[in-house]
Amino acid sequence: MLASALLIGASVASLNLCTDEYLLLLARRNEIASVSFLSQDPLESPLWRSARRFPANRGSIEDVLARRPDTVLTMGGGGRATRLLARRLRIRPVELVSAESLQDVATNLRTVATALGEPARATPWLDRLSLLQRTRPAVAKDTMWISGGGSTLAAGSIGTQWLRLAGLEQRPLPGGRASLETLLVRPPAVLVRSEYRSAQVSSGTRWLDHPIVRNAKSQRLTTDGRRWTCVGPLMIAEIERLRAATR
Repeated sequence: MLASALLIGASVASLNLCTDEYLLLLARRNEIASVSFLSQDPLESPLWRSARRFPANRGSIEDVLARRPDTVLTMGGGGRATRLLARRLRIRPVELVSAESLQDVATNLRTVATALGEPARATPWLDRLSLLQRTRPAVAKDTMWISGGGSTLAAGSIGTQWLRLAGLEQRPLPGGRASLETLLVRPPAVLVRSEYRSAQVSSGTRWLDHPIVRNAKSQRLTTDGRRWTCVGPLMIAEIERLRAATR
């Protein structure tokens, strides 16, 4: 990361739902030039109200040229092409890493805060994350995190790392999917149900409403599935809440 080399930018555009999260949490209103259209969707982002204050883009640098940003935040996608075009247009590209560990989240917080010219803006978030890590429960409860159709968290993923901070140990499941048979015969101590798009009618949501799922002999918790899409700093408050709920 080149965070230490970044200069102060007065106007920042974000081209990705996950980079939107960092920008909306760390930037002042007058520093945001544009965010992706996805962050303005209530079904996709808890920050949609804040995001709707700003012009939307569809993930390309061409979409934000009229806003004349000094800096663009990107993550994955057409990274190299976007960086080259940005430099030709004298726009500073800042690429965040797709988070695969809690350290990646911390790194992204520092990078964006530094790009905004005030590294200290990341400090409150880093302090809360550090506190969760230092006070992680020594014993974790057997847990299944489930979403539509029985989808769950992959073993060793950043999702399971976050869950562990709440004192919950994701049970490894074959194929990354929970089965009705497992929930009936060997239910977990804690069942965490993602509410992502739960109001939509689909085969996935119907699976979550199956009597075996609804009547599983587990402590039942719900979680805002939108926060698990990017598994970024919005997870901090969610893990604090889940930890308190399982004490």
